[in-house]
Amino acid sequence: MKALIQRVSQAQVNVNNETVGSINQGILALIGVERDDTIEKAEQLLNKMLRYRIFSDDAGKMNLSLNDIQGELLLVSQFTLVADTKKGNRPGFSKGASPDHGTFIFNELVKLAQQTKLKIQTGQFGADMQVSLTNDGPVTFWLETS
Repeated sequence: MKALIQRVSQAQVNVNNETVGSINQGILALIGVERDDTIEKAEQLLNKMLRYRIFSDDAGKMNLSLNDIQGELLLVSQFTLVADTKKGNRPGFSKGASPDHGTFIFNELVKLAQQTKLKIQTGQFGADMQVSLTNDGPVTFWLETS
């Protein structure tokens, strides 16, 4: 499982010109599900996102996590994150999850996130989404499960 996380002051996702999810200060996480991903990997990735210290403390150092600041989390599925781009001029998606498996794992990730005390919002799996954000920093990290 892969995530591209961005520290944001605000973010939102629209489908058909309608806002389906929006957050203020927190993390926008673009999520890629691979064919061998499991609920355990989803839990591992979520725990890393919640505890990853990317928010500034009073001294201006990145020492605080999403949990520490009680920030918000916007989870957006993004199939293209699992693309193999090593060869040629066209991405390959052989490592990507099937639509059914991808939906299942992404939904499990969302359920796990909703068990926290944080505000959780999502995009719409498989939809043509427009994502807008204000990247705070900019601060962006690539996370993967083992």
